[in-house]
Amino acid sequence: MLGLGLLSVVTGPFLGGVIPATIALLMAKESHRELVAADGFLLGAKRLRTGVRLAWTGIVLAIAMLVVLVIIGLLTYARQRGTDFDPTVN
Repeated sequence: MLGLGLLSVVTGPFLGGVIPATIALLMAKESHRELVAADGFLLGAKRLRTGVRLAWTGIVLAIAMLVVLVIIGLLTYARQRGTDFDPTVN
């Protein structure tokens, strides 16, 4: 989970972080069940929590980048349209 979470944070701003983050979150659910069932005999709860946090951070970064790209696209579209006013209008 830690590796996938880290990968999602690194690739999150490029919108590719959603895939490893989703895989990390799905695997974390199963890993958490195994940690609980082991009654303390398995280690790695801290790495699991860190991986889940990093996966969510990667998803948030991807969503933020998507919002930024939409805003840039709308601003570019608005600039290209121009105005249809007569040259004598102030």
